[in-house]
Amino acid sequence: MAKHNNTILRDLYSAPNQQTSQSNNHVQVRGARVHNLKNVDVDLPRDALVVFTGISGSGKSSLAFGTLFAESQRRYLDSVAPYARRLIDQVEEPDVDAIEGLPPAVALQQQRGTPSVRSSVASVTTISNALRMLYSRAGDYPADQEMLYADAFSPNTPEGACRVCSGIGRVFDVTEDMMVPDSTKSIRERAIASWPGAWQGQNLSRILTTLGYDIDTPWNQLPKESRDWILYTDETPTVPVYPEYSLEQTRAAIDKGEKPNYMGTYISAKNFILQSFTTTQSPRVKKRVSQFMQISVCPECHGKKLKKESLSVTFEGLDIGELSQLTLTELADKLQSAVHASISSPNYEKNPEKSIVAQRIASDILTRVEALTRLGLGYLSLERTTPTLSPGELQRLRLATQIRSQLFGVVYVLDEPSAGLHPADTQALLGALDELIDAGNSVFVVEHDVSVIRHADWVVDVGPKAGVHGGEIVYSGPVEGLEDIKESSTARYLFTNKDGANKQVLREPSAWLKLTDIERNNIQGLSAEFPLGVLTSVTGVSGSGKSSLVSQALVELVNEALGKEMVTEAPTDEAGLLEQEFEAPTGGHIVSGMDKVSRLVNINQKAIGRTPRSNLATYTGLFDYVRKLFAATAEAKARGYDAGRFSFNTSKGRCPNCEGLGFVSVELLFLPSVYAPCQVCHGQRYNDETLEITYRDKNIAEVLNLTVEAAYEFFAEEAPILRALDALLQVGLGYLRLGQPATELSGGEAQRIKLATELQRTQRGDTLYILDEPTTGLHPADVSMLMTQLNGLVDAGNTVIMVEHDMQVASNSDWVIDMGPGAGDEGGLIVAQGTPEDVAQSEDSRTAPFLLV
Repeated sequence: MAKHNNTILRDLYSAPNQQTSQSNNHVQVRGARVHNLKNVDVDLPRDALVVFTGISGSGKSSLAFGTLFAESQRRYLDSVAPYARRLIDQVEEPDVDAIEGLPPAVALQQQRGTPSVRSSVASVTTISNALRMLYSRAGDYPADQEMLYADAFSPNTPEGACRVCSGIGRVFDVTEDMMVPDSTKSIRERAIASWPGAWQGQNLSRILTTLGYDIDTPWNQLPKESRDWILYTDETPTVPVYPEYSLEQTRAAIDKGEKPNYMGTYISAKNFILQSFTTTQSPRVKKRVSQFMQISVCPECHGKKLKKESLSVTFEGLDIGELSQLTLTELADKLQSAVHASISSPNYEKNPEKSIVAQRIASDILTRVEALTRLGLGYLSLERTTPTLSPGELQRLRLATQIRSQLFGVVYVLDEPSAGLHPADTQALLGALDELIDAGNSVFVVEHDVSVIRHADWVVDVGPKAGVHGGEIVYSGPVEGLEDIKESSTARYLFTNKDGANKQVLREPSAWLKLTDIERNNIQGLSAEFPLGVLTSVTGVSGSGKSSLVSQALVELVNEALGKEMVTEAPTDEAGLLEQEFEAPTGGHIVSGMDKVSRLVNINQKAIGRTPRSNLATYTGLFDYVRKLFAATAEAKARGYDAGRFSFNTSKGRCPNCEGLGFVSVELLFLPSVYAPCQVCHGQRYNDETLEITYRDKNIAEVLNLTVEAAYEFFAEEAPILRALDALLQVGLGYLRLGQPATELSGGEAQRIKLATELQRTQRGDTLYILDEPTTGLHPADVSMLMTQLNGLVDAGNTVIMVEHDMQVASNSDWVIDMGPGAGDEGGLIVAQGTPEDVAQSEDSRTAPFLLV
């Protein structure tokens, strides 16, 4: 697609700092102070692609999202009724003096949608609505069936949902083997493992005694009728309970009419599990009971989620469930015949009205599907649920939907839309952004990808460094003008080929890890060889099978060979259970090379903690040393304070009001609940007595508020702490605060914290490090720092294998394995492998044109 013409725009803004009175064609920001922004002023053109760039933590997101989008949303919400306002996920009001010329804004951020088993590719893109209409009005019905309304083809309505599984396609069940893992035990000996512990479990045993069951007989010796009733009955009898009595004594007491200690109500083991999972608010309880549940395909709808009447209607020979299982690429092929149906065809002659309806609706769906396939998402199916999508995939689904919405005069604010995209797919993304601009909109993008930056009409470089050393506008103007800005970290990667910055002599493999008959997702019967003792990048288009090969199959097979059991975190909701159930099993085995691997470290992008109580300091272990330093001070010793006193997770040191969180939830009548700093400790987490203890004139709360960079200077004499801080600095995280909650960290930041934690350890060699897109969210300058650390691991005798789209990384690897040739069913093969120079010569590789460029 031809790039939109902004010659006039470039003429208007030929000088970076030029002021203009034409407020209708630019956004004027004055005095922005969100997060680390230093009272910045900047003018941004409208109807253009504006890219905000700068190293990680420089303040670019604070400007694009924290200031521009937040102010646009605030203005819109002022016009919304208070009742409706509380239903909208609101961001904080920005700290800015003035913003003029700001249109309504739509934010498409890098965040996972609410994990709902009922949210899918079809519903996010609104294709599901058109599909339901297609089947309702243009489907082929059985001869004896009346026409169904569109709602009958939705699993989320009473009219359409399968009666057995309620529209989920799966049924949750429990079996005797799961609930009673050791049948030689008696009920008193806790044969029914799924029962709750402590008093509640004892209570159910006592009730069974009253009901006449022998709780001292081994489970496998009880009659089957008794076992089935105990586990599966829907009856809930309430009976007298005599806690200390045997079966005979209980019978005698009932016969005599003896007054019981209390009345108890029985619930079967199965119903206890299902009710607990459905009703409890405790993640801990959900985790416990989920281990006794199994998921199976619904026997009624066979996983298609709909009633039989709905599934009896077909289009192009498929019911709507079967059509939803097709990939978007396959769906496009299927719709072509309906779209191009001839007026002279037999179907048209038989029912012209139905044929016209089919043609129009199918054409509309095809247009939407083609917008998705152009963004590299053709390998997804309509039924794919949102919890299984990556943040990048979800953002691109929403982007395609916005292009179809044909809004005019809107500012779209995007957060790294190229994340997780192969360079070949990035070109299609740029075409989609151009479409939005050509339709009369403005597109503001936070980006690190040099191809996106080069494509921009206007670039805002924020920095020059991160954290307190950032927050300034280094440059704002047309892209070519950035070349002259010496202090810009972006310029040197944009205008000169810096791929050689990390270049070194290619290392030779010390051995090979050979795998055969690999089966995982779209990988079927593949053999692969991974070189040991070198740095390998596994590349390929989105959906080609990279993560299936490396992050799943390789990890599982190596762990198995090491005798290390894979620990799967128990799910805490239905979405988690389904996601776990949809995980494909891994097949294959390792032929040779494991004698050279003594340890596996899998560094993924999962959060380092689920609550604000987990943070950078606690995860890396450096907080243990910090607390010991405070406990070793003269004042702490005089008061008898140990290291535990300085933990905000123990009652003796933390603030009693917020229990060490530093904030409290404030309920608002017409607005969403907000979190406010605790009024007692003012966000410091600790009680006054604990805060009276200082180390080098700072209390424990002030130390937690230090950035990694500032802490490195503060703890200059403490070697164990410096080792952890130095590792964090080396992976570009100097801008993070020691006490920054895990919930505030991106997936890329979490992954680099894990890497830094590993870098602290003494290197012993023969360790296999596996990383999944470690450059996510990293500026090219930060990528260079990361590569230095990864090369250091390899030089110490270890192996690094990573899934990557970043060509700066792939070009500087010792070995490249390129997956493809396409995505989904068109992928799953190794199309090229060798040194970057070898792969760059491949005619079959879609990565080849972008290597060494």
